[in-house]
Parts: sequence; structure tokens; C-alpha cells
Amino acid sequence: MQLFATKLRRDVLALLQKRGYGHVGGSLSLADLYAVLYKKHLKHRANDPHWDGRDRIVLSKGHAGPVMYACLAEEGYFPAEWLYTLNDGGTHLPSHTDRLKTPGVDVTTGSLGQGTSQAAGVAYALQLLHKDTYVYLIVGDGELNEGQCWEAFAFIAAKRLDKCIVFIDDNKKQLDGTTKEVLDPFDIAEKMRSFGFHTQKVNGQDVEAIDAAITAAKQHHTSANAIVLDTIKGAGVPWFENAKDNHSMKWNNDEINEQTAKALASLDQRIAALSFELQGHAMACACSDEARDEVSACTARIQTSAGGEA
Repeated sequence: MQLFATKLRRDVLALLQKRGYGHVGGSLSLADLYAVLYKKHLKHRANDPHWDGRDRIVLSKGHAGPVMYACLAEEGYFPAEWLYTLNDGGTHLPSHTDRLKTPGVDVTTGSLGQGTSQAAGVAYALQLLHKDTYVYLIVGDGELNEGQCWEAFAFIAAKRLDKCIVFIDDNKKQLDGTTKEVLDPFDIAEKMRSFGFHTQKVNGQDVEAIDAAITAAKQHHTSANAIVLDTIKGAGVPWFENAKDNHSMKWNNDEINEQTAKALASLDQRIAALSFELQGHAMACACSDEARDEVSACTARIQTSAGGEA
């Protein structure tokens, strides 16, 4: 999962640099969540995006489309070349996700807050139809300024939509500054609990912690589920983490282009190292299987021989 998350970060930076601007911070902060969902939990078929048995992802913070596009390209929903058409005229990849344009996108979002209501409706419909499918709703912490979010959360909790798992990307920044400066959200996890959600708070940059939280949520059926992700805007790329205004950035000066080049090189090195590590692990497992088979065969020969002598 860590390898996939690193690939997503590389792809996000590459496509935004090519575009020349875009929502980098909140895309990078979600890379680990997307890696866990697509590699461990999401039921989906790249060759059949409208498969009836699929789970749904609702990216209510639709401006983080770049990380979803990177994920869909890596999973084979469309050619990787599409990534470099972001926001071009006639593109399949608009800046905010659009279900009519992009294979693998189920809900059009962008106007903050609206995705929460759509996810609630989809989850309720699936519950009424007795479908064994999940709706993964991804909401930004700044997005919680929208009252519509809380109306949708009240509905999700009241209807006990346990198969709608709400993720809140708590990266502590939004368009105009920090969330605390703009409208202090206080303790988001406690707010969700007060609405009736079974709520967990985890390190949103730790793939194992995210995986464990989702697994635990799926085992909790008596109420709706929420997972607050403690994240860093621009996570996984130090220069972008430390940039003050990293909600949306322009690649219009030498510094950002130089730093992006360094980051891409570093991410490629990390990808190579993780790939090598995984290959080594796979070879070790294969050798262990071979050794176990040989021991079993040897034991069988000894037993046969012993039986003959007896």
C-alpha cells in the first residue's frame, strides 16, 4: 500500500506541474487513504466501471480530483496519458470530479458540502435494496464550514447507514488559512460522536492504521461510522508540506519547478526502493514455500522408507 501511495504522490505532482496549477495540498494528504481503499477494501472493476456490485467513493472535496485521477489511471480505468490533459478543453479530467466525464467517478462534486448529501442518498438507497456494498464518503475539514455537511451527517446517523463510512481529511488548512483561524472546528471526532457516529481518529498518513480503522468500522453495525484522518496538507513531499499557501498552487516560478523536480526524483527513488523490497519479500516467500515443500517431501520419503524397513 505504501508503494501505491508513493506512486499516487508522484503522479499528482507530475500532472499538476504539467497543468501549471492545481489543488496540490489536499490531494497529497489523501494519497494514503486512496492507496488503502483501492488496494485493500474497495470492490471495483476497472474494465466495468458501472458494475452493480461495486462500492462507491464520493469525493465531496472534489477539488482533490488529481489524487483520484492518479489512482484511477494506476488501476487501469483510463490511459495514463489522460492525466496530462487535466482541465484542458474537452478533457475527461476536469479540475473537480465529474461522473459524466471520468470512468470510475460515481458522483459529480465540487460545490463543497453537496457530496455529503449525495453520499447519504446513495447509501440509503443501497440499504433499502439490501445491497452488500459500501459508500466511502471523503470530506475536507474546511468543508465542514458548510451546514449541509451536518444535515447529511444527521441523516446518515439517524438512518444508521453503517455501510456509509465517512472520512474527514483533517489537514488543518483550507483556502483562506488554517481551519482554526477561519472557523475553529474544535474536536471533530467528538462532534461526530455527538451526532451518533461510531468514530475513530487515526494517523491519516499511516496506511496500516487506516486499514485497521476501516476493518474495525466494517465490524461495527449498530450505528454509522466515521474515521477522522489526522493528516498534513502536502503530506509525503516535504517542500509542499512546509509551503504556507499549499491549498492550491501555481507552477509559475523557478523555485516551485526546481522543488518539484527534486520531489519527483526523490519519489521515483522511493518507488524503486519499495519495489525492490517487495520483490525481495516475494522471493523470500517463494523460497520458504519451496523449502517447506521439500521438507514435506523428504519427510514423506523417510516415513515410506521406515515403513518398508518395518
